[in-house]
Amino acid sequence: MMLYIVRHGETEWNRIHKVQGHTDIPLNDYGRHLARETADGMREIPIDLCYTSPLKRAKETAQIILRDRDVPIYDEERIQEIGFGKYEGADSRGDESDPQSRAFRLFFTDTKSYVPPEGAESIQNLYERTGSFLRELFLKEGFKDRNILISTHGAAMTAMLNRIRGNLSVEHFWRDEVPPNCSVTVVEVKDGSAKILKEGLVFYKEKVRKWKTV
Repeated sequence: MMLYIVRHGETEWNRIHKVQGHTDIPLNDYGRHLARETADGMREIPIDLCYTSPLKRAKETAQIILRDRDVPIYDEERIQEIGFGKYEGADSRGDESDPQSRAFRLFFTDTKSYVPPEGAESIQNLYERTGSFLRELFLKEGFKDRNILISTHGAAMTAMLNRIRGNLSVEHFWRDEVPPNCSVTVVEVKDGSAKILKEGLVFYKEKVRKWKTV
């Protein structure tokens, strides 16, 4: 089994540094452009099926990448982005004049100390639900020779890749930084065990915009 895990293209909230989480923000024009470039770069890679977060930005990214391919697309809630509750819509950079923005910033700068507000998710919960998805996928006997596209989000993708690396630390969640928009990581699965073959592939010509955590 080969997995092609992609983070969605850019949204307007990405561009202006707003916390998204479960808020269902669509791609902006630049995000659609990145997805089209990714589609061009992946055009020779056969894809048998696709799992996508049900949020618009991930689902549209998958649809653009697959274009007119006759590939089934399945919504999978376990790979949607982590929910941030009342912090969604705040400035993700830690605006000192906004208590919610300052509190959210710990999610990036001091993850161990980050406290989810009421109605939000913890990183541990994110690890559990994305891990449940991967365990189930790895054991699907009928999928062992399939190429699968997985369209997801920055934190959800990080949680999946951390699990594959064997890192389930909350404190070091961002050790490998945030995946760039429309970056692709290739994972090989054999006998229920996964190995990252290529990470952070981008198929667009623009300079990659770094999503730094500090």
